[in-house]
Amino acid sequence: MDYDLAVIGAGWAGFNAVLKARESGLKTVLIEKEQLGGTCLNRGCIPTKTLIQSAKTYSLAKKSSVFGIEIKSASINFNEIQARKDKIISQLRQGMNFMLKGIDFINARAQLLGPDRLRAGSKELSAKAILVACGSKPAELEKLRFDHKKIISSDDILNLKELPRTILIIGAGVIGCEFAGLFSSLGVKVCLVEKMSQLLPGEDNEIARRLRAVFKKKGIEVNTDSDAADFNFDDYDLILLCIGRTPNLADCGLEEAGIKVEKGRVVTDEYLKTDTPGIYAAGDCTAKVMLAHFAAYQGRLAAGNIADPCGPEKADNVNIPSCIFTDPEIASVGLSEEKAKGRGIDIEISKFDFMGSGMARIMDEGEGFIKIISDKSTGRISGASVIGPRATELIATLTLALSARLTVSQVSKAVFAHPTISESIGEALR
Repeated sequence: MDYDLAVIGAGWAGFNAVLKARESGLKTVLIEKEQLGGTCLNRGCIPTKTLIQSAKTYSLAKKSSVFGIEIKSASINFNEIQARKDKIISQLRQGMNFMLKGIDFINARAQLLGPDRLRAGSKELSAKAILVACGSKPAELEKLRFDHKKIISSDDILNLKELPRTILIIGAGVIGCEFAGLFSSLGVKVCLVEKMSQLLPGEDNEIARRLRAVFKKKGIEVNTDSDAADFNFDDYDLILLCIGRTPNLADCGLEEAGIKVEKGRVVTDEYLKTDTPGIYAAGDCTAKVMLAHFAAYQGRLAAGNIADPCGPEKADNVNIPSCIFTDPEIASVGLSEEKAKGRGIDIEISKFDFMGSGMARIMDEGEGFIKIISDKSTGRISGASVIGPRATELIATLTLALSARLTVSQVSKAVFAHPTISESIGEALR
């Protein structure tokens, strides 16, 4: 069958691409070897945040007396926690499936056969354009491989039948820190190991230090500048290896289609074209920013460029927020203090501590602060980092401020509702 566009991979990049393609009038097929929704829905954002919400609810129940509510006992039903996670995934997948009306969906492995041909299971298809959005998978170490029993990946850990007593988490990036907080809240003894000098390498140093202090209060053992090989694995029930993700390019037929792969990722230009005419790539397989919302942005943009090749749009939006669902939450966008200084920018730092927030006190979540970086010469906001209540929601306002190139003065003049967590942005800038 002939198509205008064939999309390989039904994660956030591929799914958003086909919706944009349908909107543009393209005859489209979406091909996925596993389940609709890709990593985000099935093995990433949605299941992990569902589990984290259960852990946070348990923590809240344990401190209910702070709010004048007496709960005699709160206990964990891990089977029900997992069942709720699976139900939410199923419901969201059904919703995504409904949204594919008018788009052909083939549940099979896809393999490129050339610049305009591909195989989906037993079917051979032709397409004027192809979008590769085959996602990523958990990375391993050369000397430490998953056995999927004791040494497990972030995929494996989502399917646990029971909580371990102890867990060693190797890698203190976003995934490692989220799971450390989650399992600690559920009563698991957690040891966190990171080879770099701070938690969350690449994030604002001050934010990382505050998270380390919070983890220490929670009883999490944190080891930075450390090698996992120095730890006795026999001391732990489970070893979670989460050192990042790597593009999932095996058996896609990239070589047959003449697509350039460099350092394990698909190479594209600023319009998301590969060096093979008619073939584009988006999402984690490009290894630019491995975040679901960035993949969705790339997918929509690639489909738009395929539909309108005469007026292509560059994939050059650098204002991509990062959200970390620890407790307290962490979020950032734009330049950190360290990165701004590294670029030679004469910066102004505006801060507000959540202990001064009425709503944070009401919520009993006064831990953390907002930190906004601006350029002294222009007053424009260059970046922001937040650790504290609703950080992952607050960052949306600051992302908009960066995207609109707003100044400190412009944002500080906005009237924020009171009492809210969001008014802390205005307080920081004033």
